[in-house]
Amino acid sequence: MTWLRRAAFCLLAAASGAAPAATPRDQLVIGMNMNNVLSLDPAGATGNDVLGVVANLYDYLVELDPRDLTKIEPALAERWEIAPDRNSITLTLRTGARFQSGAPVTAEDAAWSLRRVLKLNLAMASPWKSYGFSKSNVDRLIRATDARTLRIDLPRPTDPLMVLYTLGTSVSAAIVDRQAVLSHQQGNDLGAAWMINHAAGSGPFSLTEWRAKDAMLLDRFDGYWRGPAKLRRVVMRHVPESLSLRFMIDRGDVDLADGMSGPDIEALKRHANVVVQPVLRGATYYVAVSMKDPRYADRRVRLALRNLIDYKGINQAIMPNYGVSHQRPVMLGLAATLPDPGYHLDVATAKKLLAEAGYPHGFATTIRVLSDPPMINIATSLQATLALAGIQAQILSGTGNQVYGAMRDRRFEIVVGRGGGGVEPHPHANLRAMVYNPDNRDEAKLTNFQGWRTSFYDPRINQLIEEAVTERDPGRQTEMYREIQRLYDEEVGAIQPVSQMLETVVLSKRVHNYVGHPSATTHLRDVYKD
Repeated sequence: MTWLRRAAFCLLAAASGAAPAATPRDQLVIGMNMNNVLSLDPAGATGNDVLGVVANLYDYLVELDPRDLTKIEPALAERWEIAPDRNSITLTLRTGARFQSGAPVTAEDAAWSLRRVLKLNLAMASPWKSYGFSKSNVDRLIRATDARTLRIDLPRPTDPLMVLYTLGTSVSAAIVDRQAVLSHQQGNDLGAAWMINHAAGSGPFSLTEWRAKDAMLLDRFDGYWRGPAKLRRVVMRHVPESLSLRFMIDRGDVDLADGMSGPDIEALKRHANVVVQPVLRGATYYVAVSMKDPRYADRRVRLALRNLIDYKGINQAIMPNYGVSHQRPVMLGLAATLPDPGYHLDVATAKKLLAEAGYPHGFATTIRVLSDPPMINIATSLQATLALAGIQAQILSGTGNQVYGAMRDRRFEIVVGRGGGGVEPHPHANLRAMVYNPDNRDEAKLTNFQGWRTSFYDPRINQLIEEAVTERDPGRQTEMYREIQRLYDEEVGAIQPVSQMLETVVLSKRVHNYVGHPSATTHLRDVYKD
């Protein structure tokens, strides 16, 4: 390790000292939980935490304005055109952009990067497969027609805006240095083994060092096509304990704290030297049931459960700094989103419905949930309100694999979770994730669709979702999405949203130009410190 790197890690180690620290002016020190940062490969990296890392190591073809997600801005592509028949998108890449290796960024690099995602068929292939791309057709459909021109032919009709939104938000759309990656290829893995803990991008920062569950160093790339970033270095430190983060931001040991608990954030709101910045994301905190269970296949039981959620109490007591009240499957802020239906805790109605369904004394069930707040707190609230109608629920807390793995395997009763798409600012993003289920057979294994995971299957709703995403008239499309929400309400869908996700970061007042991105692709190239 070079002296410079040792100095950076010594700076982090100094956080345990008692004296107040002052981080270097040209470095941004971030405290965060890095337990879920398992891979930096854009083809397989999952989770919100890694999105912010990849967004600063790599460039995307386009970006979405963090203040207005429907506004698409140029990035590596300086312009783009949707064909009149809406079946293809042509993007023209800018000149002068170079990878950190020094190689120029070409349309062939862009085409290869997107094709690589489908050929590896890892986690981040999911959005592209939902559009109809596959490893067998991607070479034909995504191609460079010359050094600066990328053409994407859509496999089946869809809203081209959705594809552009995916190009601007999905980690899978990061453009990688084809030559650098192939130089580390092992067999036919397209560099996948090397890319887990290395980077080959054209972004404003390069990866200097990564110690898993310890720290990551990103150094400024002075050859960046937009001009060098204002910061010389970004240091990300693994600090999983919220209270530790609170003390560190209070003392000035870190410049930014991400992933803190609600009580610790509330305490810091009174601190004169920090700023609390909430960012509304498109994901949802929800209560889900499995309709493979005959009890929850009964609409009356699902309706009873809807009446046994204390929406007001949860959002007032548990969700501050975590989420805002929202009861629809389509995220807030879109023209198609219907007003909240006003669901509320109604034990008497729930008891009547359960009696009609043959459960006058309730029944026993289980709630699977992550052990982290606020999910575990929501589950505890739900356990208490279910008991008011005689439903005795045992909480089974666990890891993501234990909770969401059970959902993917369709072996659960109730899950309190967070998800539901919402990365792209389009109703289809939520409905595709939470409601759509084109094939309800077990052998279909549509694990990326939460509608399939819960066994919710409604042919009318499926058809409307498919028709709405191809509708050309904006007014008609909006009305179709509203009709889907009304139908989902009538059918008492298997996933009941409770709150829309709010990510809250705490910043030192020394930090300027930090704008948290609703899609988690927060750019640090313009951030600077006093």
